[in-house]
Amino acid sequence: MARGYLPVDRDQAFLLPPDLREWLRPDHLALYVSEVVESLDLSGILKVYEDGDGRGRPPYHPALMVKLLIYGYCIGKMSSRKLEQATHDDVAFRVICAQHRPDHATIARFRAEHEAALAGLFGQVLLVCAAAGMGRYGTVALDGTKIAANAALSANRREGWVRERAARILAEAGEVDAAEDALFGAVRGDELPREFANPATRGQRIRAALAELDTADDQPAEGPGGSGPPVPPTGTAGQRRHRQFQRRLERARARVARLRAAHEAKHAADAARRVNATAQGKVIRGGSRPKPVDQNVKIREAGARLAKLEREARGRAGPHPLTPNQVDPTSRKVNLTDPQSRTMMTRAGWVQGYNAQLVVSEDHLILAADLTNSPVDVLHYQPLVAAAVEAVAHIGEHTGRPGAAIGCVLADAGYASEANLTADGPDRLIALSKRHTVEDAAAHPVPHPGDHATARDRMRHRLASPDGLNQYRRRASIVEPIHGHLKDRRGLRRFSRRGQAAATSELTFAAAVTNLLRLRAHATA
Repeated sequence: MARGYLPVDRDQAFLLPPDLREWLRPDHLALYVSEVVESLDLSGILKVYEDGDGRGRPPYHPALMVKLLIYGYCIGKMSSRKLEQATHDDVAFRVICAQHRPDHATIARFRAEHEAALAGLFGQVLLVCAAAGMGRYGTVALDGTKIAANAALSANRREGWVRERAARILAEAGEVDAAEDALFGAVRGDELPREFANPATRGQRIRAALAELDTADDQPAEGPGGSGPPVPPTGTAGQRRHRQFQRRLERARARVARLRAAHEAKHAADAARRVNATAQGKVIRGGSRPKPVDQNVKIREAGARLAKLEREARGRAGPHPLTPNQVDPTSRKVNLTDPQSRTMMTRAGWVQGYNAQLVVSEDHLILAADLTNSPVDVLHYQPLVAAAVEAVAHIGEHTGRPGAAIGCVLADAGYASEANLTADGPDRLIALSKRHTVEDAAAHPVPHPGDHATARDRMRHRLASPDGLNQYRRRASIVEPIHGHLKDRRGLRRFSRRGQAAATSELTFAAAVTNLLRLRAHATA
């Protein structure tokens, strides 16, 4: 007997308006996001629309757009085009948007126009998490991670190329203006040929890159100890390459001198042998005289290599040789796509990106987040810790815990400096070397360094103690999983927008979403 099946009728119309919320489970993440956003203060976004003139098509409600963005970040959909597609295909997105379907341009404009207000949601979400009982501040951890910018490494250009191309485009523009004046006279000349459009766009980007270079020139470099002249750190990649080149040059000179000395000694020995043979009346049979120094093959090859290195050294020095603490300005690069991003080294190789800094509590709550285009971490310890201390104090005021404070900050060797070790603020444990070196040092403890020891010696002694080592071991388990959540679960391996301000807003928004998900896990635990 044939088995009967349930009927499949996609042409059946709904007899009554359906309740969209019944399409999802009661504990679905989309409904949770919708409830949380309803409790947030969106007055900063609403005011922009209330102050408008009311003309044009009514906009989508800001709460709807915020819910759409937050839920998209929760499940790793950050692209405005993917979000638009999801409002057609994904039931959860259709519930979030109440069957509205904002197009990708509308989503992108909303995110760009309200980037400051969206970043400000981070503080509100932090207060919501604290009100729910989250936030263990006895030990917090600070760490940085590199995130790729929305720009390619191949878009980097040296300063000389940028300035030469800018001069050429300006000259071409002047020639075009002169030709148009001759052709049109006082007429506006709106009939501009289309082939002139792309050079104008390229000119704008190159001028933006030059503005970024000039801004970098005008800002004095400030190290952890204070302000001063723009002196780069002694460990920069350019200076390492300079030292390596100087060592190659010295080895080449030493090799030529060694070969010449050995060959001259061989000449002298041959001449002495022949003089002795003549004095004794002997005849030297066989053997050839050593060739002149300049005809020796090894000496000529070593001399050629030395000459090549010396020519390269003169080319590097130019008319004004560099001092050890200066950087050749022609070696500076700028990215034409995102001029504020920088080339940074990661375990997977070089990326064009930014350095994201996070302070995370024991229960994996992000207390402070910031984005910088400096590849080194040491400059960001004090600002990030100050932001975390301020956030904890703000939480204490609004949750009835005025005594809330950070107990100890854990940081790796990238933040080690005399200024960071001695700065005001919470207690800290900052490694002075790699973790395996810290572990090895703890196996051979040293005596107390005394009352007049340096900050580094005191920190080294603390890390070698059992209590200090056990506390520092918690650093990786506190902060590094959050980096993994941001990159793998949120999908924030590359920023969608360009510019440091836009990327900072994106990072802060992603941090707020991560805290929301931590709150959900805390509530359901």
